[in-house]
Amino acid sequence: METRKPDILVADDEPGHVLTLKALLGKWGYAVQGASSGEEAVERVKERPFDLVLMDICMEGMTGVEALKAVKAHNPAIPVIIMTAYSTVGTAVDALKSGAHDYLLKPLDFDMLRETMESALEHVASREDAPPAAAAPTAPAHGYAIIGQSQPMLAMENLIRTVAPTEATVLITGKSGTGKELVATAIHNLSARASGPLVVVNCAALSENLLESELFGHERGAFTGADKRREGRFFQARGGTIFLDEIGEISPQLQVKLLRVIQQREIQRVGSDKTFTIDVRIVTATNRDLRAEVNAGRFREDLYYRLNVLHISVPPLAERHGDIPLLAQHFLRHFAQKNGKTIKGFTPRAMNMLLQHGWPGNVRELENAVEQSVILQSGAYVDSMDLPAALREGNPLAEACPPEEGHTPLEGRLEDVEREAILHTLKQVNDSRTEAAERLGISRKTLYSKLKRYGIQ
Repeated sequence: METRKPDILVADDEPGHVLTLKALLGKWGYAVQGASSGEEAVERVKERPFDLVLMDICMEGMTGVEALKAVKAHNPAIPVIIMTAYSTVGTAVDALKSGAHDYLLKPLDFDMLRETMESALEHVASREDAPPAAAAPTAPAHGYAIIGQSQPMLAMENLIRTVAPTEATVLITGKSGTGKELVATAIHNLSARASGPLVVVNCAALSENLLESELFGHERGAFTGADKRREGRFFQARGGTIFLDEIGEISPQLQVKLLRVIQQREIQRVGSDKTFTIDVRIVTATNRDLRAEVNAGRFREDLYYRLNVLHISVPPLAERHGDIPLLAQHFLRHFAQKNGKTIKGFTPRAMNMLLQHGWPGNVRELENAVEQSVILQSGAYVDSMDLPAALREGNPLAEACPPEEGHTPLEGRLEDVEREAILHTLKQVNDSRTEAAERLGISRKTLYSKLKRYGIQ
């Protein structure tokens, strides 16, 4: 398999300088394209994920720093090297603060240019094994941090901070996988009840009878198998918050009982006539349109208004694409640390593929995709070929080979998936270890290590 040439974009409004660099970099083995302005450079980057951008600072119209910021906003994995004259070194330093990989002084020292480019192109220089595992950067508390800088997320976080200090009941809505439980956790942590318990109940996971007992508790002998008294989750949440997830799934009978709890702040164990006063804040969530459920007669209108005192809508990932790099990097750090791997980030091609995907499963799908990629790849960067097949299918930038006709997508544990992928590739290449390693995007050393690990002869 022929090694792919690194794809370079040279942005400079001096045509002679662009031609010189294209000729020089072409001799060094790079595939080079030119852009005559900052605006053109940004448009070209949006069309394809270049491995590196060489950007002049002083250009007519959009400056190099402005173009740098736009490139980084679109795909932060693309390294940008700034070219500047002595008189604009201060501006170059500002560019470094905006995310530039490095800056070079004009007229260019070609030896320094080559050295700087090789450093910036580390993600495509080799697919060999990563260096010995070391501790990855400490990730934020996984499962609790709300990550995002997009306008929808900033608006939601402001609403959370406004809502949290109150005692009002909150209804959180959003599609599956958007992070509704994280919002509920944030509300609790920012409230006066933060020192109390946060009790989470998935209302869709239990039958009606079991859910009633789970929420309110039961007396001994209340039903078959109730051999002792049990305190319910509302009782456990006293002094804190109870989060009722998938609230739209509860039965009409349970809706009546929940309405009484909200109105009277009292609970009654199953099999008991005695009521107990509770001090608990109620937060609920659903992926259903409860207003539509009310109109259809499947959800009580009075309960709907009791739950919907304050409403927070969690935006789907499709409406906050600008947060994908932040989330992907967060998950990468977490899973790299969890699996004892040293991974520096995503290649521009991989990040571009993440940005192009529709993410119907939202943040949960992105998290799963990054976890699979981290576990299965063996280099210092996650590349496009490391991403799950669902992201690569139909994507012209995908480097993975398509499955044979009639081949069934692999399912099961990731270890089993990796083993089957190796066996399938070996079959395709008539057991050639060298070609199999190239197709899998790993070194021969890594392949032999995996063959030994999985007992493949």
